[in-house]
Amino acid sequence: MMPPARALLLVLCLALAAAGCGLAAPGGGDEQPKVTILGPWTDDQETRFKAVLDTLGTPYTYQGTAATREVLLAAVQAGNPPDIAILPGVGDLVEYAAERRLRPLGKGAGAKYGRPWQPEAKGIEADLWVPLKADLKSIAWYRKDRPPASAPAPLTSWCIGMGDDGASGWPGSDWIEDLILQTAGPVLYERWATGDLDWTDPRVVHAWTLWAGLLAQDPAAARRALLRDHRGPPGGSGLLFGGGCALEHQGSFARFFYGHDRDRAAFTDSAPLLPSGPRLKGREVSADFAALFGSSAEARELLTRLTSRRAQEEWGRRAGVFSPDSGVPARKGMVEKAISGRLTDQRVPLCLDASDVMPAAVRDAFYEAVLLTIAHPGAPVRDRLDDVQRVQEAQPDHTRRLTGVCSRPQ
Repeated sequence: MMPPARALLLVLCLALAAAGCGLAAPGGGDEQPKVTILGPWTDDQETRFKAVLDTLGTPYTYQGTAATREVLLAAVQAGNPPDIAILPGVGDLVEYAAERRLRPLGKGAGAKYGRPWQPEAKGIEADLWVPLKADLKSIAWYRKDRPPASAPAPLTSWCIGMGDDGASGWPGSDWIEDLILQTAGPVLYERWATGDLDWTDPRVVHAWTLWAGLLAQDPAAARRALLRDHRGPPGGSGLLFGGGCALEHQGSFARFFYGHDRDRAAFTDSAPLLPSGPRLKGREVSADFAALFGSSAEARELLTRLTSRRAQEEWGRRAGVFSPDSGVPARKGMVEKAISGRLTDQRVPLCLDASDVMPAAVRDAFYEAVLLTIAHPGAPVRDRLDDVQRVQEAQPDHTRRLTGVCSRPQ
């Protein structure tokens, strides 16, 4: 038997390894220390992202998880953050920046990105984060052989699933965000997203009521959405091809869910199909942002290379992703070109996903209100929004510093 002290040490080491604390460990043997990266891509997307990293010439260790925010928070609290963290939005990064946990990327690191891809935070140092990947959200997917009419669609037409490995409810938040953008416009949308407009404002209540009214058309169908994964059944072709429905309000990344049926999917602007009616006032978009938690020159250099046009083009070619860098050529293919065109169309305002720029506590309250509305669509909307407003009012001032969440039409 091994001595008790050694046995305890072994148990602690195994526990730390299981918790993912090996993320920041250097490479084994005589290898030089590796840059540690935490990101949201798993499975096939992880494989293709790592293939791009392999071309950059810097040893690295990548950990992919759908619960990026939670894993990063645990690592930071344990004093063992990754060198580079990639998050779906800047709301959390503002809080880390206020705590002085982020390292500068270098002056002008985000200079090539305009609004909304490079939002700024008042009173917080610039060049603390940079966008790596972009997605278009104000769209609805359909099967090419079943194009929809340009009119608000009933609930029975929509594929809706709230389940996710990380945070259930966010697909519903996209509905609310799109409705607020199309009914209130980008100026009020930005004020709401950044905490300058109350959740109980009549225009927010109106958009939320429209969505609750759609769900109330069939409460049983709405509740079934709580049990569905937004990606569809495991190993299937997403909700659109396996859910017995005709439309899906989902971002451009939904193509990855459709598998072999990807080429049978097409999309259109969501505005005409929403309960609010046909007018398009803006397009909701999202981005994955990278920040430095480590101070090594190798980590900073790797991130610089990853944001280069060469690496961005390579990532698009390998993985079919879209770059926030307007200098990166548009992808080939009709669907890809249509997405790229909307991401670079300067005539229509682009607005970052609101929940991604909100403080974590407000975002979580938002998701909870979404789930409760789906479960009880006939309940008073104002009660849900009162609850979120109380959470927002409890946040420290630094969480309301973001500006540039929406672009301005040119």
